[in-house]
Amino acid sequence: MNIWIVNHYAIPPSMGGLVRHYYFSKYLQKKGHKVKIFTASKIHNTGINMIQDKSLYKEQIMDGVEYTFVRSKDYKGNGLDRIINMIDTPFKMKKAMKVFYKREKPDVIYTSSPDLFVAFFALLFGKKHKIPVVVEVRDLWPESIVTYNGISEKNPIIQILYQLEKWIYQKSSALVFTMPGGKNYLIQKKWCKKIDLKKVFYVNNGVDLKEFEENRQKYVIADDDLNIEGVFRVIYVGSIRHVNHLETLVDAAREIKKKKISNIVFLIYGDGTERKMLEDECVKEGLPVRFKGQIEKKYIPYILSKSDVNIINVMEASINKYGCSWNKLFEYMASGKPTVSNLEVNYDMVKHYKLGSSRKFENSMEYASEILKYYYMKECEYNEICSNAMKAAENFDYEKLTDKVEKICLGTLRKDK
Repeated sequence: MNIWIVNHYAIPPSMGGLVRHYYFSKYLQKKGHKVKIFTASKIHNTGINMIQDKSLYKEQIMDGVEYTFVRSKDYKGNGLDRIINMIDTPFKMKKAMKVFYKREKPDVIYTSSPDLFVAFFALLFGKKHKIPVVVEVRDLWPESIVTYNGISEKNPIIQILYQLEKWIYQKSSALVFTMPGGKNYLIQKKWCKKIDLKKVFYVNNGVDLKEFEENRQKYVIADDDLNIEGVFRVIYVGSIRHVNHLETLVDAAREIKKKKISNIVFLIYGDGTERKMLEDECVKEGLPVRFKGQIEKKYIPYILSKSDVNIINVMEASINKYGCSWNKLFEYMASGKPTVSNLEVNYDMVKHYKLGSSRKFENSMEYASEILKYYYMKECEYNEICSNAMKAAENFDYEKLTDKVEKICLGTLRKDK
């Protein structure tokens, strides 16, 4: 097959990217398929724009995968410039696809949402040229906007976005949700009369186990917080924003400090709008919390190999009832260490695979007590949880997940005939 992957935010791994489609491309190519990724030239959450002139696109092989960067407007944060980027980029994406279509027609287009606009234009392009289009849903838009930004679902703009979302799902050749409750979402929206549930699939995020192990051995960090013996390390990797609710983790660290246990340290890797406030608070109070900043993805396996407990910390939201697809969870699995999540969700993988603990904590004392449970845990019990994590990771190895994607794409070709 000749497959085009069309995703506004398909950032290469070497640029700290959203790597799902990189791994699909990598393993689809190993299976003999031809893959091209179309993505925006403005690299999200960085100051990088791959195109500095008026060129429509720029082709580049990165990390062994063929990328076509399509010119898109620079922006910072979530202001007007980003909105312009989200509206303008799909038009340019369609223009670039036209150029490459004249050279060689793809067999399948695999597009990813969010954002809805790129998926919409990819579908229009596919319909016009009679190419099956697989739509992947990584985030429920506009449901996430309603949930996290407090906007009413009756808002006229939100209502338009819901109708656009429904149309995209309806017209897709196949629909792939990264969260396990995707079908349930469609049923609760009462869209299943218009959308054939037989074309709906579930393919979560994952981890490249071979690469994870190679990076663990190759990319070592000289940091006393990671390497001094006799320290119990509680590690969080990810964004530090309002939605991540990390003040609750800081509160748990405060409770542990009160117990005068001196060899527990909380290491937080990542960045975001809440970081400075929380870091200043921890320094002022002398809490055992270290903010390490943004880290290149290649160092994460080594960091997690030094963990004793990995943390998932999120804000409670109604959208979690459809399950979650946290990228960090699969790296946590691969590290072979227990995971503590501050929120139990539907289709809860932490509970299902017995990876550690997953529950809502009523207060910081409960959170601290749950972390301390692993500090005091018997070795045999601890090792069993570690073993569960390693076994679970095998189910989400990107090589296996790519088999599912390949099957879905081939299925759309058979339907087309």
